[in-house]
Amino acid sequence: MSDRLYTVGKIVNTHGIRGELKIVPQTDFPELRFEKGSELVIETPDGRRIPVQVESSRIHKNMVLVKFKQFNDINECEKYKGSMLKVEEKYLAELDEDEYYYHEIIGCAVVTEDGQQLGTITEILSPGANDVWVVKPAIGKELLLPVIDNVVLDVDVAEKRVLVRLMEGLM
Repeated sequence: MSDRLYTVGKIVNTHGIRGELKIVPQTDFPELRFEKGSELVIETPDGRRIPVQVESSRIHKNMVLVKFKQFNDINECEKYKGSMLKVEEKYLAELDEDEYYYHEIIGCAVVTEDGQQLGTITEILSPGANDVWVVKPAIGKELLLPVIDNVVLDVDVAEKRVLVRLMEGLM
């Protein structure tokens, strides 16, 4: 198992008695990440890493219900509530131009088109139609930045820099 792991979801609860887990997906590719046969890693809050393989999955109320081959009942998987689900770097898919992984966006500096430094992206929310980037400034309140073409002008993951145009009412 490689040391470079990337978060694809958080285990929030069990589902039923046959070993299914409720996952809040933190990936743009839940159908790929949780497809049958996918190799994932459970990372527990105390740092343990448990390799698992998806036996089946389905979408249910904005969550993914996943059954891993390693767990057959609720007693075997209940202890993993609150753990993160991760994927090894070797399983990352190639992306099209202008597509990015969450880990490439988090940590990027956000700058307006007139050069104003707004802060750093600390989190990505997926509330509905589009993602929202949480920007933490050096001082002050967080800014919620909708990821739409009118706002996000350019993303340079190599330079860890995002160029934006602030719409009226965002600040």
